[in-house]
Amino acid sequence: MEKFEKVTGIAAPMPLVNIDTDMIIPKGFLKTIKRTGLGVHAFDEMRYDRQGNEIPDFVLNKPQYREASILIAGDNFGCGSSREHAPWALADFGIKVIVSTSFADIFYNNSFKNGMLPIVLPQEQVDLLMKDAEKGSNARMTVDLENQEITTSEGETIKFDVDPFKKHCLLEGLDDIGLTLAKAAAIDAFEAKAAQARPWV
Repeated sequence: MEKFEKVTGIAAPMPLVNIDTDMIIPKGFLKTIKRTGLGVHAFDEMRYDRQGNEIPDFVLNKPQYREASILIAGDNFGCGSSREHAPWALADFGIKVIVSTSFADIFYNNSFKNGMLPIVLPQEQVDLLMKDAEKGSNARMTVDLENQEITTSEGETIKFDVDPFKKHCLLEGLDDIGLTLAKAAAIDAFEAKAAQARPWV
């Protein structure tokens, strides 16, 4: 997993509440076990019509938001089933940060494990960021994980909270496998000692 660096980019406004994992990535795309290639299908049923043509009014199809790396979303983002393909699809699209007033627990934790930063803020601050995002591609925000702050296009700063361990993992680019590999020396030493103590095992 790549280390999470300071993100400066376009923020797409998505004020819908209760965006569930089936809306993020419909069940028809769950056959793969690869984390790549799902970005084109993110929000598939909202993004394309039945003939596969883009729906112009959908926010991520608009020219000014095609390169969005930040989502400003409505309440209860990522609810529904626990499918890990949802954060895979968003990450593959290029989303690095999602801001909402609340997230479903499983989606929230899966986001960190896939290199994305979900940020929970009070409604008034989400509203402020939503309004800023509605300005389009000229309104770039900066999300600084180290200092735990978001800077709007107008230079206003909003502080946010994040679990210290999850913050460490993002900054260091550590997913579950990376965390295990970081303990490789200790694991090897334990196994060598165990083998010496119980050679018959």
